[in-house]
Amino acid sequence: MTQAAADRSRRDAETADHIVLTDGLTKRFGKQIAVDDLTLRVREGIIFGFIGPSGSGKTTTVRMLTGVQTPTSGTVTVLGTRPHDFGEDERARIGYMPQLSVLFPHLSIIENLRFVASIYGMRRSRRHRLTEVLDFVELTPHRRKRLRQASGGMQRRLALAAALVNEPQLLFLDEPTAGIDPVLRRKFWDHFESLREQGRTLFVTTQYVGEAAYCDQIGVLREGRLLTVDTPEGLRRQAFGGEVIDLTVAERIEQDLIVEVAQLDYVAHAQRTQIDGKGMRITVDDADPVIPSLQRWLEERGVTVESIDRYLPPFDDVFVKLVEAEGPTELGGISDAAHERTPPESDVVIPDTRSDRDPDELTEAGGDAPGAQR
Repeated sequence: MTQAAADRSRRDAETADHIVLTDGLTKRFGKQIAVDDLTLRVREGIIFGFIGPSGSGKTTTVRMLTGVQTPTSGTVTVLGTRPHDFGEDERARIGYMPQLSVLFPHLSIIENLRFVASIYGMRRSRRHRLTEVLDFVELTPHRRKRLRQASGGMQRRLALAAALVNEPQLLFLDEPTAGIDPVLRRKFWDHFESLREQGRTLFVTTQYVGEAAYCDQIGVLREGRLLTVDTPEGLRRQAFGGEVIDLTVAERIEQDLIVEVAQLDYVAHAQRTQIDGKGMRITVDDADPVIPSLQRWLEERGVTVESIDRYLPPFDDVFVKLVEAEGPTELGGISDAAHERTPPESDVVIPDTRSDRDPDELTEAGGDAPGAQR
């Protein structure tokens, strides 16, 4: 076997369980680069989260992966096929929930869902399946309502039902929980996790940074460029340089003690965290074995430890650090808004240039053509 053939065989083995593959994927609109040199590997049977501010290239990427848009350069395969070459078999295995509604406003909710089912040639057990997905998105009481009379949140729920109706192997969900109340959002994610347990693959874009915790892997996108791909825990380690320990003591911590802690072999960084001077945050490689050793070290020096435990930074802080590490961004705002502590983490949204838009204003205007999603 030649070296080239050996290399090709090795690459094939490495990517055998990957359902989405891109290499140098780029999309330009005139002089503007929407997606820049994206190389991505998504394994089968996971929830892959694609997170970044609006305008960072998430939706454009999804459109290229589903064949709605053609790349300017680079390569992409989904289910082992170039999206532009998808046939009926590939499309039948894919569900796509676009960011904006592409359904028909003059039809009722159930009529829209029947139309989508007819595209897939669904006949046997169709009524049962339609009832099932309508119940899941809590639209059964509104099934006769015309789509143009439905709220933006109802439109999002119907779009999700349409993406699920054919029980796809691979789901592309573009901002699936935008405009959805927190209770229903949690229900959606419970269902997404159950789909993963069934062996399905989900590619989910979101601006709700707390939703990263539900994903198996996360890609962070900024201004069209992929900053990193990692697990939720891996992103925390990248952002903070390791695992983090929070320490509270009985008396004010003197600066000399902080310096001593920072110089310990197993400590990467230490800083004061409380106004009264009694708290310290310490970065280490592995928190679990360090915590008892650090507590003993402090007590030997007469320091009374009130609490010491591993600290899990919220994902809004994680994304702030990851993005700031890449320098300033034209989209701005991410640092300021991410430090606002009024909403719970699961509701924190990466700020965008459309942040003043009400999610319920989402309509069919501006979306892909109805036939494009299929």
